[in-house]
Amino acid sequence: MAISSAHVSLTFKGRILGTVILTVVQFIIGVIHVFSGFLLLSASPTVQLSEIYSIYTLAFGLLTLIFAYGLWMGKNWGWNGTVAVSTFVLIADTLTLLNLPSIPGIPKLAAAAEIIYSLMVLIYLSQTRAKASHKASK
Repeated sequence: MAISSAHVSLTFKGRILGTVILTVVQFIIGVIHVFSGFLLLSASPTVQLSEIYSIYTLAFGLLTLIFAYGLWMGKNWGWNGTVAVSTFVLIADTLTLLNLPSIPGIPKLAAAAEIIYSLMVLIYLSQTRAKASHKASK
């Protein structure tokens, strides 16, 4: 009697549970950032450096929502876009923490949390992509 080394992944509607969780979290983060971006823009009476952060926040939220949809639908552009946005956030927030030129107005506490989250997203996506390509090669 041989023991199978196959790993059974939990799924929901045909999607790996980790991808479902990532998509839901990305959707929530996107909604929060879109709402915050609009709120920050409406509170800024003049064009200032804080408006740059407001636009950045709004753009990040919109891109996160678009790419979360792509992840949910299993599209390569959803995966690629999420990797690109997470990488950009990782770089911008690291520069902020190092007091180097970055997006003006990024709060340092938020930057630290976003670095940790972005790393988790990138690690998860690199593992799921590797698993998918391994299955496709068999």
